[in-house]
Amino acid sequence: MTGASERPAASSTEIAAGEKLVPAEDGTRLYVRTRPGPGAVVSVLSDGIACDGFIWKYLWDQLAARSPVAHWNYRGHGRSQAPRDATHITVPDHARDLSSVRDSLGDPEVVLFGHSMGCQVILEGYRQRPEKVRALVLLCGAPGRVTHTFKGTDALAQVLPRLIDVVERFPTVARALWGRLPPELALRAAFALGEVDAKLMDPKDLLPYLEHMVDIDLSMFLKMLRHAGEHTAEDLLPKIDVPVLVIASDRDSFTPPRLAEQMAAALPHGQLLMVTGTHAAPLEQRQLVHERIMTFLDQVLVPPAEAQSAAAAPITPA
Repeated sequence: MTGASERPAASSTEIAAGEKLVPAEDGTRLYVRTRPGPGAVVSVLSDGIACDGFIWKYLWDQLAARSPVAHWNYRGHGRSQAPRDATHITVPDHARDLSSVRDSLGDPEVVLFGHSMGCQVILEGYRQRPEKVRALVLLCGAPGRVTHTFKGTDALAQVLPRLIDVVERFPTVARALWGRLPPELALRAAFALGEVDAKLMDPKDLLPYLEHMVDIDLSMFLKMLRHAGEHTAEDLLPKIDVPVLVIASDRDSFTPPRLAEQMAAALPHGQLLMVTGTHAAPLEQRQLVHERIMTFLDQVLVPPAEAQSAAAAPITPA
């Protein structure tokens, strides 16, 4: 997966075949898994908040047929360490971690994938380091201020500060309540409330997310969510000079579809796919989503010199 790099690769610790721990700028160790594939452009996958890769379950194999692929866990998520500095959990902090991940891969050209909050992370990652970014794929996300649009209101943004205060005043009680909710019960609630569509996905595909979520430090999660609600990359959208595929769902209550439509319209090279479903579109509509992503990759993975030659080639009459 590595290639020639102008930046020194981060010093990583191999923990298993295709898995390693990568140091971030502040020394926090980030979990990264990789899989080889054809070509030199690496697809790098960034999760939503409180996720550790469940959304990429089927796309992982599909992507490896087109390119090398890498997926990482945010600080305090999955197999990554808790942040060494508890205040370093903003979207720009995660974007800097993404840069460390890119270095650990040998600083190749990349296609950056983001789901949910991962869309904000890769947009900020592009802002910080646009070099060698071939394209972006934004799934079920928005450029920012997500707590102000959750379920169409700013209620989440209003309640978060008070909720964080309660959790910090009564951490033992909050942790006990947070960790006691059985994932199976949460799964039934998610289907009953329409947050995910039981007719479009295998319930077992959502369980890993619910099991992981109860292991997340609750105070860190809430503060990270507040930071995501305060951050925006909306100003950046008109300046992004690479192809961007935006995929959204018509019944997504976490990031309403109008936000995806506005985002795609603001991008100079934006493309939009709207599907039927919820926030878990890559699982609910995996064939449609995967086919559109593969078509997009076939376009953007063409080496720039070849694409320019093809565009300049004379047309031969039939």
